[in-house]
Amino acid sequence: MLAQPFIVVENCKEEIKFYQSVFGGEVVVLRKQGDTVLNADLHVEGTTLKFADTAAAKPMTKGDYVRVFLKIDTEAAFRRIYGELAVNGIVQTEMYEAPFNGLLAIVTDRNGVCWVLSFYRE
Repeated sequence: MLAQPFIVVENCKEEIKFYQSVFGGEVVVLRKQGDTVLNADLHVEGTTLKFADTAAAKPMTKGDYVRVFLKIDTEAAFRRIYGELAVNGIVQTEMYEAPFNGLLAIVTDRNGVCWVLSFYRE
């Protein structure tokens, strides 16, 4: 079984660029209607984040209760991603030293998507 987050945002065409600037990776547009990107994938380090525009997915509320758990490979990447998602977002749980010998933080970004960020030290 493979679990992939499915994230609904307003203006998918622009917002997927934001997430690509945070996480890197390659954008693959799956479906368009004119200039509007309705569905796209962001392929990052062996995983796929799936995106849909509100015009396609029609969520009931902004963010639609999406929470994405990310296990990040390096402390530097963890700190960078945490900082970038927090801009115009809400830090739910400040970055802290977790009992599993690593870092943990919870950030709701500017689109209402809640990210649970983790970094595990070896």
